[in-house]
Amino acid sequence: MTEPGTYLRIPLPDGSYGYGRVLSEEYTAFYDHHTSQPSSDLDAIDTRPLLFAQAVRLPDDTRWQPIGSRALEGETARPVVRFTQDRADFRKCVIFDSEGETRPATPEECVGLERAAVWDAHHIERRLLDTFLGLPNEDEREARVRLS
Repeated sequence: MTEPGTYLRIPLPDGSYGYGRVLSEEYTAFYDHHTSQPSSDLDAIDTRPLLFAQAVRLPDDTRWQPIGSRALEGETARPVVRFTQDRADFRKCVIFDSEGETRPATPEECVGLERAAVWDAHHIERRLLDTFLGLPNEDEREARVRLS
């Protein structure tokens, strides 16, 4: 297992690279940092905002390369917030975080939050590339909260 605080260089389907950071055993955050060549510049990565954090099955191979580690601080040290939504009654939602806090919520309160799910590495790679290319990502769109 990769330790919290570890930065990851992630090869994308077009041969470019995205970057992430392990937050916990469950969650990895992904930066708005995109390069055409592999980079290990942690300072450059740290200056970029986070795009999203997601539970992800890290690949067993060496595709996602650890490139360094620093203590988590700021946004990366905050709890990861998620929602669930009842399939039978879409008006019933729950917001929870990685520290165990939970509460009932309306669908409107869940807008902008990530749905509780575990993504495969190749779906994260595609989502990052779509984001960098300004394209919609079907997996992300399908995971959005249902409002009606």
